[in-house]
Amino acid sequence: MATNILDNIDLRNLGELLQQARKKCGMTQADAAKVIDAARTTIVAIEKGERRLKPNELIKLARAYGRAISDFVRPSPLVEPFELQFRAAYQRSEQEEAQIAPVIHHFEDVCRDYLELEKIVDAPLPRNYPQEYDVASMPIEAAAESIAIAERQRLGLGDGPIPLLRDVLEQNVGLRIFYLEMPSKYSAFYSYDEQLGGCIAINANHPEDRRRWSLAHEYLHFLVHRRKPVIDYENQYQRKPESERLADTFPDYFLMPTSGLLKRFNDMYRTHSKFTPTNLFTLAHYYGVSIEAVIYRLEELGLLPSGTWNRLRDRGLKVRKVQQELGLEKIQQRTDTVPIHYQHLAIEALDQGLITEGRFADFLGVDRLEARRIAEVLREHSSGIIEEAVHLDLRQA
Repeated sequence: MATNILDNIDLRNLGELLQQARKKCGMTQADAAKVIDAARTTIVAIEKGERRLKPNELIKLARAYGRAISDFVRPSPLVEPFELQFRAAYQRSEQEEAQIAPVIHHFEDVCRDYLELEKIVDAPLPRNYPQEYDVASMPIEAAAESIAIAERQRLGLGDGPIPLLRDVLEQNVGLRIFYLEMPSKYSAFYSYDEQLGGCIAINANHPEDRRRWSLAHEYLHFLVHRRKPVIDYENQYQRKPESERLADTFPDYFLMPTSGLLKRFNDMYRTHSKFTPTNLFTLAHYYGVSIEAVIYRLEELGLLPSGTWNRLRDRGLKVRKVQQELGLEKIQQRTDTVPIHYQHLAIEALDQGLITEGRFADFLGVDRLEARRIAEVLREHSSGIIEEAVHLDLRQA
């Protein structure tokens, strides 16, 4: 069977996949040549698609690269490796490279898996992408607010909070959003590819208010700097470029639109004849942002005196403790590593017999036992929706 597959496979695609896998595990062409007992020029020819691979050679190379044979012979989209995209945009030290390269590779793998699932089930992710916004010669604050207002109108979000921001951007826009484990100094990655579309990875280890801010930040890059790959991490700039200052400003207006924020603030002020720290915490929770973010936003609007955050911090304000004392529950969130749509594509592929249970587990990045549990949950969710719809009296809905 392996011979038949290799006889009919696209050699150029296979060579590209082998080259990417070799580079990911840090092997040279000479190293790979030793694995199959051949000259380096043979590996060069294989990776260019100029020389057909023998079954036993594929087995040896797959084992050396730490990959399954199926990774190379099943239909797989060819996209520019994320590692190359990000390296072109940001030079990294060896220490930084060792820290972040595995996350980049994981990000690329799950994005490719998402596209593969769509092809298996024949259910491409709908793209509700706007044209890139042109902000040339516009002041940063004005540009950030105008884009935020336009996007809220386009997505029908009004001027209130966005409780489930990730779901909105995944389902209403069609972005691929993953929550991945990263070193703490990294906030997010953004990448765009014609096949994959907009892809975002958020640091799963950060609190939800920060994840929401990071997600809005990366969304701005998608809206304005679509084809520029981005890695966001602490202290990466001595002087921030305009693109980053715009991305830093956008979340304020997108998550806390001026009209809604003013109304909410005035309602609180009229009720108490003053604006208290308790009001501040309630407002931050309402919008799903940090206390610091809402203070700076209110300062910009002239509703709080400049330096409010510093004064509260200097007085020893313990944010988490106050939140607990006020009974403010954690911000509503969905911390799944992979998107909900991705999970439903995987269970659909499994139930239709298009993938094996082992492949289903691979797609979700779990062992088979956990895969069975997830499959049961996903099936119950789907059947629950159907049953509820079947018994619904539409005349009383």
